[in-house]
Amino acid sequence: SFFSYEVNEALHLSKKERKTIVECFEKIASEIEQNIDKHSKTLIVSNIELLLNYCMRFYDRQFITRSHANKDVLVRFENLMNDYFRSEKAQTLGLPSVTWCAEQLHLSPNYFGDLIKKETGSTALDYIQSKLIDEAKTKIFDHSKTINDIAMELGFKYQQHFTRLFKQKVGVTPNEYRNLN
Repeated sequence: SFFSYEVNEALHLSKKERKTIVECFEKIASEIEQNIDKHSKTLIVSNIELLLNYCMRFYDRQFITRSHANKDVLVRFENLMNDYFRSEKAQTLGLPSVTWCAEQLHLSPNYFGDLIKKETGSTALDYIQSKLIDEAKTKIFDHSKTINDIAMELGFKYQQHFTRLFKQKVGVTPNEYRNLN
C-alpha cells in the first residue's frame, strides 16, 4: 500500500537501512547493465522483490519507531470523530469515510489506514464504525428520538443501513438495544 503514500509520508531510513536500499538498487542496475541471458529476468525480479520486502520491513519499523507521532495522529483522529458527531457534519456530509478522515488529517488514505491498523489493530473503517456505534448507543437512550431520527443524525440515508450495521456490530437491533437498557 505504500506506493500510494504522499511524499511527506515517505520512508524514513537510518544510515544502515539506506545502505541496504542503495545496495538493492545497485544490484538491479548492475543486472540491467549485464548482457541479457536466460537468468536476467529472474534476477532482476528477485532483486526488485528483495527491495520491496525491505521497504515493507522498514515501513513496519517506522510505524513502531514513530509511535509518538502516530499517537498524535490518533488523538487528532479521535477529536475529528468527536467533532464530526457533535456538529451537524453527519447530516450534511453523510457517513465519514476513511478517505475523508485521511484528507482532514492531511494524510493519504493508505498511509492513514496502515497507521490506524498498526496502532489499534482495527482497520480505519472498523474504527470509524466503532465510533459511530458508540455514538448511536448514547443517542438511543434519548426516547424523544425515533431510530430513524438517530440514523439520520448519524449520517445514514436509510434507517435500514443503520439497523443492519448496528445489529452486525452489537448483536441486536437498535430497538432491541433500547428495550434491553
